[in-house]
Amino acid sequence: MPMAAPKKHRSTVETALEYQVLAPAHFCFNIEAALRPGQALLGERLAVSSGVSVRSFTDPSSGNRFIRFDAPVGPLMVNYQADVVLDVEPVPDDLAEVPVGQLPDEVLHYLMPTRYCESDVLARAAQQMFGDLPPGIGRVRAVTQWIHDAITYLPGSTVSTTTAQDVFVQRAGVCRDFAHLGITLCRALNIPARLVVGYVWFDEPPQDFHAIFEAWLGGRWVLFDATGMAPPEKLVRTGTGRDAKDVAFSTLFGAVQMTRKEVRVDEGGRDMQLRIEAELAAEDA
Repeated sequence: MPMAAPKKHRSTVETALEYQVLAPAHFCFNIEAALRPGQALLGERLAVSSGVSVRSFTDPSSGNRFIRFDAPVGPLMVNYQADVVLDVEPVPDDLAEVPVGQLPDEVLHYLMPTRYCESDVLARAAQQMFGDLPPGIGRVRAVTQWIHDAITYLPGSTVSTTTAQDVFVQRAGVCRDFAHLGITLCRALNIPARLVVGYVWFDEPPQDFHAIFEAWLGGRWVLFDATGMAPPEKLVRTGTGRDAKDVAFSTLFGAVQMTRKEVRVDEGGRDMQLRIEAELAAEDA
């Protein structure tokens, strides 16, 4: 049976960040929608405080986009808005795990332990818990469900240095920690996995950047969200990496205080939606 055609999903995303720069500092942001297949950027706007010279670059392997600049002492504002259309592809239930010897070269390093994902340390636990399950997408879904049931979503329970092993022991964390644990358990089962971050609308405000993970199954990447907070296929991706150190929304060098962070996601209803509909109709014509 042929696979169903991808469905279109439209989102308008925005982030507003404000800082007080206490001494001259350097900023690097990963807040722009990534350039990648299946994620069409219909329009975007970036605004940074006047007097700041912004340099942009894109990672050619991941499509992650970064902006960098030096900032003087004083208040700093960064605002980003984008209209994005996603191709939401159905996920088959029969996707198989790929033997390590058959993994593409560019995928192999997503099996390795990293700073936040100590798959070597948790290898025995992963094998005891999931090693006897049939290989394939069902096993990754079992990992995801176990994390959802066993780990309490608790804001403030972890810090920037918390690792998957820490979360496994303390049984509490936030979306980043849920994703790190999913990645770690998958890698311990010889399933390549990586972190994905971006914008997605979920029921319980306030909105924020969201982290999920994806695993390499059947020769493709498949998204999973152990928090259950939002459909993973609706996430507007800003970053893809081995763990959180690759995809932080901001990396700061200097004495800086954040004074405001606001993230908004709209899946329809703005006036901008009319323009999106028109552009999609023009593409299909």
